[in-house]
Amino acid sequence: MLFSSITFLYFFLPLVLFLYTIVPVKGRNIVLLAMSLLFYAWGEPVFVFLMLAEILLVYVLTAFRSRFCYALSVFIPFGVLFFFKFSDVFPIGISFYTFQLVSYAIDVWTGRVARQRNLLTLATYVTLFPQLVAGPIVRYSDVEGALSSKEKACDTHVNFEYGIVRFCAGLGKKVLIANILGEFVAEAAALPERGIALSWCYAAAVSMQIYFDFSGYSDMAIGLGSMLGFRFPENFRYPFISGSISEFWRRWHITLGSWFRDYLYIPMGGNRVGRARWIFNILVVWGFTGLWHGAEWNFILWGLFFAVLLIFEKFVRRPSAGSVVLEIIRHAYVVFFILISFLIFHNTDLGQAWYDIRSLWRFTEGTGAGYVLRNRMGILLIGVIGSTPLPAVLWGRLQKGLRMLRGGDTAVHLLRAVFSVAVLLVCTAYIVDGSFNPFLYFRF
Repeated sequence: MLFSSITFLYFFLPLVLFLYTIVPVKGRNIVLLAMSLLFYAWGEPVFVFLMLAEILLVYVLTAFRSRFCYALSVFIPFGVLFFFKFSDVFPIGISFYTFQLVSYAIDVWTGRVARQRNLLTLATYVTLFPQLVAGPIVRYSDVEGALSSKEKACDTHVNFEYGIVRFCAGLGKKVLIANILGEFVAEAAALPERGIALSWCYAAAVSMQIYFDFSGYSDMAIGLGSMLGFRFPENFRYPFISGSISEFWRRWHITLGSWFRDYLYIPMGGNRVGRARWIFNILVVWGFTGLWHGAEWNFILWGLFFAVLLIFEKFVRRPSAGSVVLEIIRHAYVVFFILISFLIFHNTDLGQAWYDIRSLWRFTEGTGAGYVLRNRMGILLIGVIGSTPLPAVLWGRLQKGLRMLRGGDTAVHLLRAVFSVAVLLVCTAYIVDGSFNPFLYFRF
């Protein structure tokens, strides 16, 4: 079941919110667990038992203060994950809930969190439907209080309203930008030959589609979490405005990067080791980062590509800021390599990836390229603008200006309601009318 589906928007979500509201506070975790299992079983009826078995296994193993049991609580979930990574069948969301189970087991062993004695509560944490199949990767410490507290944060009107607006913003990113950019990508890829102008626009569209799809789902998850009383961590912070590759990865898929940093990079020694060992650590971490996205060679190459760029940045001294020209060059350097990286990420066929990269310097006109560009340039420009903080800044200033007027708070609430309803209705029309609604996260 997709967040951007009629079934979810008009049947499943209203039912969850209704049940969550009418049951006593003590029963809300039961509602969440039941509805989360229904959500997962909707698309993976068999593999829901695999997830439940892994939850039970980790629950039992973490009850023992034994190194052997601790090792099993980490290696068995990883073993299951790697088995399916290299098999023909891949359970949706297994990478996300595996990382949650492993981080919980490690945190219990190291004393960062107390072991959850209630199996139902632990199962609720792992199966939370807002982030189960598309992230962000939520650690137990992020939601421990909301799972256990007697008063849920969603009882406040502010958090619920914020959740609705955030969810609708993410829905708009996914349906109105990512999906339409995906149509642009499909049209350009179908052409027998692309000229240089279309090739660069194609590379930008590929990158923007992936960004708006991923960040859109993260926004929807954060919004859903807020409606239900949870505060999920941010996952994307305008990565395309970065001035370095290092900064890009502090802004892109933040929960994944921080997971590998805390549970792999730092335990391996991080940068507190010799230069050769540090380079090895970087290559291992980014090799696994690529593998997390998929077992195909393009994902592994994508991860190692970033490893090389990050190592290069560490050894090259960056000149101090101050020059506008220098900042433009820095940004151009980042954007260039990001576009290259996502052409690799996009193509499981490395030959096709190499063709797409070579096309960036192919000075040919390309049959049909002009028509595609004229037809899709508008959505590409919307994507570029939407990937910057500008819309959020303008939205914030508009709300601030309204609050200065008499009755401004009421006007702000009304504006948010109008925005949410308008986005929901337009997205609904696109979903009903169109058939292009891919789920890029299915591989993860």
